[in-house]
Amino acid sequence: MILELWMVGAVIALLLLIRVPVGLAFIGPSLWYALADGRSAGFAVKTTFDGLNSFPLLAVPLFILVGVLANRLGIADRLYEFCLAALGRLRGNLAYVNVGSAVGFSWMSGSALADVAGLGKMQIPQMIKAGYPAGFASGLTASSSLISPVMPPSIPAVIYAATATISTGALFAASVLPAFAMAAGLCVYILIWTMRRPQFGSIPFDRDRFVRAALGAVGPLLTPVILLGGILSGTFTPTEAASVAVLYMLVLGLVYRSATARVLLKSLRETAVITGGITLILGAAALLGLLLTRAHVSRNIAEYLTSVSENPWVFMILVNLILLVLGALIDATAVILVTVPVLLPIAVDLGVDPVYFGVVMIMNLMIGLLTPPVGSVLYITSSVTGKPVDVVFRGVAPFLIPLIAVLILVTALPGFVLWLPGLLGF
Repeated sequence: MILELWMVGAVIALLLLIRVPVGLAFIGPSLWYALADGRSAGFAVKTTFDGLNSFPLLAVPLFILVGVLANRLGIADRLYEFCLAALGRLRGNLAYVNVGSAVGFSWMSGSALADVAGLGKMQIPQMIKAGYPAGFASGLTASSSLISPVMPPSIPAVIYAATATISTGALFAASVLPAFAMAAGLCVYILIWTMRRPQFGSIPFDRDRFVRAALGAVGPLLTPVILLGGILSGTFTPTEAASVAVLYMLVLGLVYRSATARVLLKSLRETAVITGGITLILGAAALLGLLLTRAHVSRNIAEYLTSVSENPWVFMILVNLILLVLGALIDATAVILVTVPVLLPIAVDLGVDPVYFGVVMIMNLMIGLLTPPVGSVLYITSSVTGKPVDVVFRGVAPFLIPLIAVLILVTALPGFVLWLPGLLGF
């Protein structure tokens, strides 16, 4: 069956190369392998649905809906205006506003695609109009969108926690400082970039404008207080928190008079489409993961990695390299579902904390969203700007330097990641 397994891998790679949706690229060859291995079609279907039978995963469509509502109800616009009023005095202000609004939106979204699709439509045209190069504007917007899937409520964190059977709250807490570190890394790059370009000046601070923008942003800025405060205090689970967040978005929409029946219907439709794609990947990856386990692939990989070195730092370096490559080739959700059962037991045996391991894994895979051939953020940014994907990637490439530098920092300093969860008692 080893030959058949290699054929499955080759077929999946070919399907991904010709841009077949990830879920379909996984489930077809996996079903064929299951049947060739003497399994029934009923076994394959049951395994696929069992992969979806998880209470924590209910949070995924709800958090997606939160991000969609924040975009469609004008909540993201209020955050952008607040950042513009607060950061306008800085040289290169629109670049800092780009990062600041991405941080604010990340508390509600959990998805890089929602961030770049929503905020990118405002940020990129305004930056280009102000004289910023199109490559810089699109590259920064694409790069800052990665803060959303790292900062809680992170959708990849929910999927990792459910797969690794660890506390979602602990993983959320561990992700906060790395997400801020990503924002800081991008700001350092902006500072260096603008120092050599004095033409990108600032605007005088307008107190009245700032007060109006701050009052308008009070509601959105309370979202992380309600969401994370409830999770970290133990008031409700992440799944319940997602429900509360959806309700809060609807309340804000009613207050701002933007929650019309048409907007809500479009939001539900968009959420259903995104959730359907993720669900297909979850089920297909569950089937593929079980087949790989039964074929002892997990054991063979574990034996190989431990034969290279039993030093946990060497292991983490290898994991970073593997995940950066996989993240560039395969959707992050699929990588998490297939590799966590393989890599996490090895990490735990070597004394690596599973929460820290999860943060490192998510950051690696999110960088993959900026790199071809998969690079879904690249394609969304290309759609928003109307520029070819290769042009967008040339704009993104310089921002990979601060992002990878932060990844190295996070990998080298587990205490930096685990300090907040320890402080909160996880």
